[in-house]
Amino acid sequence: MDKIRNIISASVSVKQQLLQDDLFLQQIAIACNTITNAFKNGNKVLFCGNGGSAADAQHLAAEFSGRFYKNRQALPAEALHCNTSYLTAVANDYSFDEIYARLVTGIGLSGDVLIGLSTSGNSPNIVRAFEAAREKGVITMGFTGITGGALKAWSDYLFNVPATDTPRIQEAHILIGHIICQLVEEQLFGGEDTV
Repeated sequence: MDKIRNIISASVSVKQQLLQDDLFLQQIAIACNTITNAFKNGNKVLFCGNGGSAADAQHLAAEFSGRFYKNRQALPAEALHCNTSYLTAVANDYSFDEIYARLVTGIGLSGDVLIGLSTSGNSPNIVRAFEAAREKGVITMGFTGITGGALKAWSDYLFNVPATDTPRIQEAHILIGHIICQLVEEQLFGGEDTV
């Protein structure tokens, strides 16, 4: 029982630190406005990650393209790892480091938003994707752990969760992502509709 309590307490502690960091909270609000404006301007939001962070990327993309609270039109958002034929071909023919950069180069447009999830901030394929995004005028949002890693230099918006433990970082990434999804949906479509 103590182990379970300690794990829950560690997760709560990370979220308490976020709650008390006004600059971090302001950054979330700014990111919400940026994504809202991207959608209003006909742009899309792309997500990328590896392992559990790929699952989180797909989860958050689905909140936009499906629904969060409201019954409303779909928003143009997708996780870049979902086409396994593309993924395996590029990883085999080029390099796993290029899987996301190549897609960003191919489909990214100026004004789009790329959200990359990497607990270390050092995943080479996410860093390369952010480099490609900058060349295309795509806005970058890095979801990382405490240091920001290499993504820090390539992120227009950095959400460096104050933790070093991967599960605690990922739990906070989902919290931040859910906040963004809810507030963007409200800005675009009005208040909650939990039908």
